Amino acid sequence: MNDTYVVEMKDITKKFGGLTAVDQVNFRVKAGEIHALCGENGAGKSTLMNVLTGKFSANSYRGDIFLQGNKVKIGSPKDAGKEKITIVHQELELIPDLSIAENIFLGNHPMSALGVDWKKVYADAQDILHRFSLDLNVKTKIKFLSVGQQQLVEIAKAVYRGGNVLILDEPTAPLTGREIDFLLEMLGRLKETGISIIYITHRLDEVFKLADRVSVMRDGKMIDTFEVNDITVDELVSAMVGRKMENMYPQIETRAGEVTLEISEYSTPHPLYDMNIAENVSMKFRAGEIVGISGLLGAGRTELMQAVVGAYQMKGKGTILLNGKKVRFRTPADAIKAGIGYVTEDRKTTGLILGQSIRFNISMASLSRIIKYGVLSPKKEREIVNELKENLRIKTEDIENAVSSLSGGNQQKVVLAKWLATNPGILILDEPTRGVDVGARYEIYMIMKELAAQGNTIIMISSDLPEVIGMSDRVYIMYEGKVHGELSKEELSEDAIMRYATGIA
Repeated sequence: MNDTYVVEMKDITKKFGGLTAVDQVNFRVKAGEIHALCGENGAGKSTLMNVLTGKFSANSYRGDIFLQGNKVKIGSPKDAGKEKITIVHQELELIPDLSIAENIFLGNHPMSALGVDWKKVYADAQDILHRFSLDLNVKTKIKFLSVGQQQLVEIAKAVYRGGNVLILDEPTAPLTGREIDFLLEMLGRLKETGISIIYITHRLDEVFKLADRVSVMRDGKMIDTFEVNDITVDELVSAMVGRKMENMYPQIETRAGEVTLEISEYSTPHPLYDMNIAENVSMKFRAGEIVGISGLLGAGRTELMQAVVGAYQMKGKGTILLNGKKVRFRTPADAIKAGIGYVTEDRKTTGLILGQSIRFNISMASLSRIIKYGVLSPKKEREIVNELKENLRIKTEDIENAVSSLSGGNQQKVVLAKWLATNPGILILDEPTRGVDVGARYEIYMIMKELAAQGNTIIMISSDLPEVIGMSDRVYIMYEGKVHGELSKEELSEDAIMRYATGIA
């Protein structure tokens, strides 16, 4: 790394109507550095990067951009591409019905005299995946990949296309330990080639493992830029939230009661191959308990629980007991009627209807509470929605705004609010804090703890090991579709979990 600034953004201001999203921000990135950009959801990080990458026209914001010391106008993604600036968004932009290879080379196919050279497309795509240690068939359609696999394909595509500046927005959100370690190692190697990396993340441990410097935004303003070696985690968190936080995980005592949900010898068929993606799984969940389900990408955690509540494309086989009575949920509606809520891992695809309002998204799973004699009560609906908006600190001026107008973290809060509106006795949360800032994480953790303390059953699928350890009363660890271990709170450690998750224990 040298002291030449490859990117300089000076006095950038961007408004949306009467809302100032970015307010006179100055931001500079050195050549060959990994520069972390942190802040709470809605702080303006993504908006600032959208200015840099040309999502907004050049006359829609104030301020100047300099690249390698030269003043430039970036008013479109095409302009950014010409300046060799590439971004991987938090919300993936792959085409589900095209193959991995087609997505990687989209708009840039190798050609022969007869047209697209498909042999070279597939061979080159396979080579790119091998560099990322991705053991996938490049002819597989994107829609058949897990969210984590899609994320790695998106990053591989961006790296292949090259550039001087690579922007990554929450790149490890859908990944688990092994994939995260590999990605961080890959980014370290890219940095050594002279590429500058702007790294937006809420995972502060990654900032200290990876970044050279870190800039903090809050409420649309740039608070400060620090050398990573000169700041502590507590100081960084305080700069982000504007207040001191003593403990990331609420210390609320919970007490395990009767078994509310039990699955026994339960298997989930694979949608493509003649095998089970989860096999002969047995688990028990009690009232007043937070139970974590951990494991590496592809271990079968999500598929298992989706099948249990009738939401998976394949029907599971085995026994499900709800409060001691045998049940089978053929659709998610059956599970909702039985008092089970499910916060899915992919808010964009399965958690929200992006074109609809915040109000609509929060109330759509709890219509039985707001409809009487076949008539919806707008007053009751607004009361429920506004109460959840305040409790979860969803940042919006109006609940009638489209949910797509919110930041990723605030969208995640809307998904959680949707299920809290149903008053579930059992709440399943799949990656509940993915893409959520430290302040909002604490609020979500507090809600989970309070629900458990009130006697609800909380099931948390998570790839974030500190989260699993900090929040769980017990943890099941899955490996290759099977329960490979169960750890009590006293036995929990990252090493213990990973030994089971990797098949060593």
